[in-house]
Amino acid sequence: MIRHKKDLDRKIQKYIDGLFSDVGESQELFDLKEELTTNIKEKVMDFKKRDMTEDEALKEAIISIGDLSGLVNDMRERGRDAAKKSVYSSMTARISAAGVIAGVLLVLFGMFVSAMLYFMKAIPGIAVAGPSIFIICGVILLTYSILIRETKKKFGMNKIRSGLYALSAGLILFSLYAGLTARLATGEMYVAISSSMIFVIVGIGLWLGLLLTGNDRKKSQ
Repeated sequence: MIRHKKDLDRKIQKYIDGLFSDVGESQELFDLKEELTTNIKEKVMDFKKRDMTEDEALKEAIISIGDLSGLVNDMRERGRDAAKKSVYSSMTARISAAGVIAGVLLVLFGMFVSAMLYFMKAIPGIAVAGPSIFIICGVILLTYSILIRETKKKFGMNKIRSGLYALSAGLILFSLYAGLTARLATGEMYVAISSSMIFVIVGIGLWLGLLLTGNDRKKSQ
């Protein structure tokens, strides 16, 4: 099943790469390729539900997205325009930087408030764990902001995919938060396990699904 899926991915990737073979690399082009790849995959799945073979479904999916020559020409012109490439990359870099800063501040805020409550007298344990939600939010923001960031060796990850990775990290951390607060509130370990179980299963499942279907983001040297 996995091998079969990889074969389809390679066929789609070959088609997309062929369309933009003479267009210079850029973060904008990488994002566009990711979007087109996702759209074609979804259309292939829809056509296969109509009892088409994979090759027939792929052919129909490509036809259904229409003529992309105008889009290719536009990306070719943008690739030659260094100013436009710089604006797109710098805008993403600013969003990433702002997200990293905000994420770090949220994590620190959650840690300091939790520590402050821990050392205060007559504060119940569940109240001490409460501010940990800020840590979870901070990690979600950090994960997203780091993944969308372009580096010298790699393009930034697709924003939707980055958001899903951030969601999976948030679910896994929230499972720990839910289990801890349930344990402190009830004193029962089985309640803690049942409270965290669904979140950790969904979070790890989502993370594995993303990990096994990712595209190579390395820049050509």
